[in-house]
Amino acid sequence: MRRRLLVVLLLFSATAVTAFALPLLSSTAAERTQRFTISRTADVDRFAALATGDREALTAEITAYTALYDEPVLVIDVQRRVVARSGDLSPDDPALAAAVDAALRNQPAAPVPTVRPWSGGPVVFARPVGTGTSVAGVVVLRASTERAAADVAVGWAWVLAGALAAALGCVLLALVVSRWLLRPLAELEGGVRAVAAGQQRAHVPGSSGPKELRALSESFNRMSDAVSEAADQQRRLIADTSHQLRNPLAALRLRMDVLSAQVGPDGTYRAAVAEVERLESLLDGLLALATAESTATEAAAGGREPALADLGAVVADRADFWSAEAEVPTGLAILVRWPESDVAQVLDVLLDNATKYGGGGRVSIGADRAGGTAWLEVVDHGPGLSAEDLPLATTRFWRGDTGGAKPRGTGLGLAIADRVATARGGALVLSPVDPHGLRARLTLPLEPPL
Repeated sequence: MRRRLLVVLLLFSATAVTAFALPLLSSTAAERTQRFTISRTADVDRFAALATGDREALTAEITAYTALYDEPVLVIDVQRRVVARSGDLSPDDPALAAAVDAALRNQPAAPVPTVRPWSGGPVVFARPVGTGTSVAGVVVLRASTERAAADVAVGWAWVLAGALAAALGCVLLALVVSRWLLRPLAELEGGVRAVAAGQQRAHVPGSSGPKELRALSESFNRMSDAVSEAADQQRRLIADTSHQLRNPLAALRLRMDVLSAQVGPDGTYRAAVAEVERLESLLDGLLALATAESTATEAAAGGREPALADLGAVVADRADFWSAEAEVPTGLAILVRWPESDVAQVLDVLLDNATKYGGGGRVSIGADRAGGTAWLEVVDHGPGLSAEDLPLATTRFWRGDTGGAKPRGTGLGLAIADRVATARGGALVLSPVDPHGLRARLTLPLEPPL
């Protein structure tokens, strides 16, 4: 935007400066040409007046003139005979023929071309001797335009210097105006990017620019505070709710345990215990989700760099815990920019999901590096998910079809894993396995080499 604004302002400035400079250049050349023409015409008229009198006075006058101005003068009669001459002019010179013929016929002289800095050729002035139809001769003056051209060059230099100064002033003014106008917009853009990245209470200075942009900056700051406050309240609500419900839930669990000795193995009692356990699992999931959201916000806002984790070691440890098959290249340290606890948390979620919904079949874990990133995947050979359900699997509280059986889990596991993955610069992708099953592939950023 700044470039486009500068282009418009500079084009307008260049057009305005050119519109003023060109007429000044033209008028400077025309004014000097007019003075040159008037001066030489007056000299020729004076010589024509002298030509009707004493020839010696005429000869002395044109000789002094040529010595002073270095411009030759020739006076001839109607038969083109030389009456007086100073310099190298000759009545037989072809360059004088047109001007002499016009003067002998008492015709107006041709206009003098406008003198410009590069003009260098002489100009011939011819004036008939006598009045009316009685032309007795012609006075011819070959005038040099060098001095007039030099004067025009000096005048043009001043005009161009003024135009250049005006152009530089316009450039500086355009830079100042564009900076004054666009700096608040750049600050607002930075603030929007900061909010989009998750930075809390991102503010812009808003102390410069037009009044409208300053008001917009103040509105943005208020909006940023409101958004941050709403996000904080949401996280606090989830965390406080899950935390505050633990005490009554623990008391309910104790009462259920005491009640078990009185009611025996009753179906209603077992269902109530299962619901208490599901509620405990749900609270744990909400707390984990709140922690993942907080981690994502801190990471997006440019918090501390995460610790490094050896992906192979974490996979081997969790595979042993879950009794899953692990396929990790031996002798290869895969260092990722993830905290080891986050890698273990996501892997536990994936393994728990594969164990619950994998139909009791084999669950395998793989890990390696490829294309500048590290990856790990958990594969089960259960019923898998349909193409319609795959995009929904990482949404909160979503639980797939269990074929009429009672749904298990809280629907938060994969949502937590996906949020942790994106917060740390990774990605979680679910895909089907041929002929059946589900593959959960997690990509992680590698630690760059030193």
